[in-house]
Amino acid sequence: MTLSLAYLGPTGTNSETAALAYSNWLTSSRQQKSTLCPYPSIVLALRSVTQGEVSQAVVPIENSIEGSVTVVLDTLWQSNNLQVHQELTIPIFHGLLSYASSLEQIKTVYSHPQGLAQCQKWLENFLPQVQLIPAKSTTEGIKFLQDDPTAAAVSSPRAAELYQVPLLAPDIKDRPDNCTRFWIVSSEKSDRGNYLSLAFSLPENAPGALVKALKIFAQKEINLSKIESRPSKRLLGEYIFFIDLEGNSQAPKIKEALSELSECTEILKIFGNYSKLDNLSSELGVIS
Repeated sequence: MTLSLAYLGPTGTNSETAALAYSNWLTSSRQQKSTLCPYPSIVLALRSVTQGEVSQAVVPIENSIEGSVTVVLDTLWQSNNLQVHQELTIPIFHGLLSYASSLEQIKTVYSHPQGLAQCQKWLENFLPQVQLIPAKSTTEGIKFLQDDPTAAAVSSPRAAELYQVPLLAPDIKDRPDNCTRFWIVSSEKSDRGNYLSLAFSLPENAPGALVKALKIFAQKEINLSKIESRPSKRLLGEYIFFIDLEGNSQAPKIKEALSELSECTEILKIFGNYSKLDNLSSELGVIS
């Protein structure tokens, strides 16, 4: 059976690069065929999984410069059947695409908000007067460049090749080690792997309520690799807490911790166990 993989399109986005790397890994490691299905937003890519349109979605969850992709966290919390199966991390490259002959000509720059944010210092230093225009993806703004020599787009050098647009500045990211974690999300239960992600809300905003929940992990010596909060969207000052930890949900101490956690939280959602695909250099080499 061929797997269908949703991702934030169109062609040339970093999400597509991640999806291609994962697709190549499936072919080489599991002899599994897959097809890529672009969607105009991350939410729609995830929704395509819940509605049974595709098998899996490849979505960004965290960037090393800008942090978490909050729309993914919010969508996972609001959905009842999304599970994380794999994680992969890829380097992120940003260039400035434009038909302008020099930086001085540029008046507007298009890109996804993450792309603009990851190049914020460069843009402030070299294009301090330009108007920054958010787009649905790093490649969406490219369509405006052909008819406007004063416009530019922050996108990948790969996108410059795919769309045959001049690369005015080849490397404008603020950090040389810029990278993004991607999650492979499915509607099928995921209980394999040594990493686990979950989220919970508290029954009341009372002193010590969060400490009581986190103390469960500390007492059982379970390593939490990440914790952050998001607004519950119900009341101001009410939050959902997202946690990444090391371990499998079927391991005795993890199982005990989750049982105790369910007793002191209002809602507890387990987003599944997953493994990390660390060796993707060959797959990325094929793409580039």
